Amino acid sequence: MLQKFFGFDPSKSTVKKEIVAGITTFLTMSYILAVNPNIFKELPGMPEGAVFTSTALAAIIGCLAMAFIGKLPFGLAPGMGLNAFFVYGVCIGMGYSWQFALTAVLLEGIIFILLTITNVREAIVNAIPTTLRNAIGAGIGLFIAFIGLSSAGVVENNDATLVSLGDITSGAPLLALIGLIITGYMYMRDVPGAILIGILITMLIGIPMGVTEFKGLVSHPESIKPIFCQFQFDKIWSLDMLVIVFTFLFIDMFDTVGTLVGVCTKSNMIDKDGNVYRIKQAFMADAIATTAGAMLGTSTTTTYVESAAGVAQGGRSGITALAVAICFAVALFFSPLFLSIPSAATAPALIIVGLLMIEPITKIPFDDFSESIPAFVCMIMMPLTYSISNGILLGMIAYIVINVVNGKFKKITPVMYILAVLFILKFIFIK
Repeated sequence: MLQKFFGFDPSKSTVKKEIVAGITTFLTMSYILAVNPNIFKELPGMPEGAVFTSTALAAIIGCLAMAFIGKLPFGLAPGMGLNAFFVYGVCIGMGYSWQFALTAVLLEGIIFILLTITNVREAIVNAIPTTLRNAIGAGIGLFIAFIGLSSAGVVENNDATLVSLGDITSGAPLLALIGLIITGYMYMRDVPGAILIGILITMLIGIPMGVTEFKGLVSHPESIKPIFCQFQFDKIWSLDMLVIVFTFLFIDMFDTVGTLVGVCTKSNMIDKDGNVYRIKQAFMADAIATTAGAMLGTSTTTTYVESAAGVAQGGRSGITALAVAICFAVALFFSPLFLSIPSAATAPALIIVGLLMIEPITKIPFDDFSESIPAFVCMIMMPLTYSISNGILLGMIAYIVINVVNGKFKKITPVMYILAVLFILKFIFIK
């Protein structure tokens, strides 16, 4: 039954590992339950409580879709960056209503479903060269390690140098480093569930340090009635709507592509040709989640790169995604408890997973500059632009330009040329 419904393979994992992996993934991505309502409260008519509930429900639907349709160990929830573009770009920056923005997200989800049915998204993934696929995995490793370091304050903003070292002798940064030592030690000793145990121990250590703030235990989920299916269709044919939908499409598509390709490549969840297993089904789960999320009243729901934490714990099937869904369902009623886990406690997990994901860099042929230069551009631009999609787009453009200039036309497929043109137009017209 587990094999039929979730793609579970007892030769590659165990049910216990899958469940622990799901809990680990949830703990590393549960910050969205606090962040999303905090961002959306900027918009009149979107109550924090309603947004919290819609965020959790969108994550539950997305994870269930990934569990039963994708049969892959990935967690989904409203995406970071996409929520900021929704609020600060579309609503505050361009002056549109949040109902207008939700309509754009709904259209994006419907378009994604159509692109998935017609195999367009799968063709795009298969057009990515093997070297760039390995670079995507390594780049994501650097990116999520940077997310962990910055969320805990180990590295912080500096107007002169962009980033600098935080105050690592006290508070959250110190707790994160303590957690990193604990988690790293357990990982070296092959302790089962090392990442999850590390998160929990770090959270407890944070209590006497004043970093972990106990916010309560149980709360009743608030109604999503104020934001449910609140669409505005009278301006869907405007140029701004086209640009907004296109922007959502690009960010979501290549963040998802990067996460699936990078994590699956690292964990050998690929076929003999280097393609991700069941990627069409995974895309369909992502598209359904986005469409459902818009109806529930939240921004684009996407596959989370933090899923790498669960995969590192042994997650290999939809059972992991199902466990993530159950955790989000529990969080609906125990939100104060789950939100008590500080970023400093999840940072060590992201740093360790970042290290594990860099491994594919060894497969990049650094002596062939037509391969290594685009790969390096792809890797380095992910953390430096805080975007998986930017890394992929710039890496692909570099790959095509460098190989065309060198006369290596046979390495470039027609799909790659089409993508290059679209990518360049994206950077020209969509900032």
